[in-house]
Amino acid sequence: MSASVVIPTLNAERFIGALLERLLSQTVRFNEIVVIDSESTDKTVEIAKSFAGVTVLNVERRNFNHGGTRDTAIQKTTGDIILCLTQDALPVDENYAANLIAPFADDEKIAMSSGRQIARDDAPVTEKLNREFNYPEHVFVRSKEDLPRLGVKTFFSSDCCSAYRRTAYNDIGGFDKDILVNEDMKIAAQFIFAGYKIAYVGTAGVYHSHNYSLKQQFTRNFDVAAFMKMNDDLFAGVSAASEGMKMVKWILLRLAKRGRFIAAGYYVVECATKLLANKLGARYEKLSKKTRIRFALNKNYWKTHE
Repeated sequence: MSASVVIPTLNAERFIGALLERLLSQTVRFNEIVVIDSESTDKTVEIAKSFAGVTVLNVERRNFNHGGTRDTAIQKTTGDIILCLTQDALPVDENYAANLIAPFADDEKIAMSSGRQIARDDAPVTEKLNREFNYPEHVFVRSKEDLPRLGVKTFFSSDCCSAYRRTAYNDIGGFDKDILVNEDMKIAAQFIFAGYKIAYVGTAGVYHSHNYSLKQQFTRNFDVAAFMKMNDDLFAGVSAASEGMKMVKWILLRLAKRGRFIAAGYYVVECATKLLANKLGARYEKLSKKTRIRFALNKNYWKTHE
């Protein structure tokens, strides 16, 4: 199967060169690599254009949308499989793409695959444990039958490092073109309810992690909770609490075993911050527009939506 790559960028000068070099060293040869840039003010576009086989598209920053912008880039590709990456994800080796694509050949009902995220060396210990819990090394496939057991984790996926079967993507209409966040989670849910399957490929890894402040944790989780509420038709009857509590207990236990009590205390504060943001995000309809903008990470979305 032929493959293409899509990468949205914004001021990615620190990352884009290494990412494109790693992609061009893959055992898979791509039909094209499309970088879609949101008015970067650094050398992102210049660096991307210096690589043969890379197409650079431009979108006004105020018009960027997690779903719509990616779809614009996808429409410029020709591969049977479309790989999506974020600008700060770096494949661990030259077999990343081949491993991520492999499940599509095994089962024609697999519409999407996502890879393993490995925390960078400079990530906080809680972020490393978060990645360890959520992204194991093995390979497995999820379907509608897994909903009673996994709940919302059935849809767990990330466009940090994902791949889509073009025919399945087109079958459900592609990404939501006007979405707050989590275009990957929404399309994963749409695939599952349409009878498709999703593969998790722990053998396809990228280095990727964040060092969010408490404020960033709050704004990010506010948007995610609002997104879930906006899509009640997909998520209202799907349990979300059990997997989240399982992860919290797992991380706290490991921090305690390592004697990292200060980190454990800070993690409890992080969890409380996320819980508050989740509760407020789920009640976004009761908040004023000004308050939504103040609480949100994706402020541009809230400025243009009531």
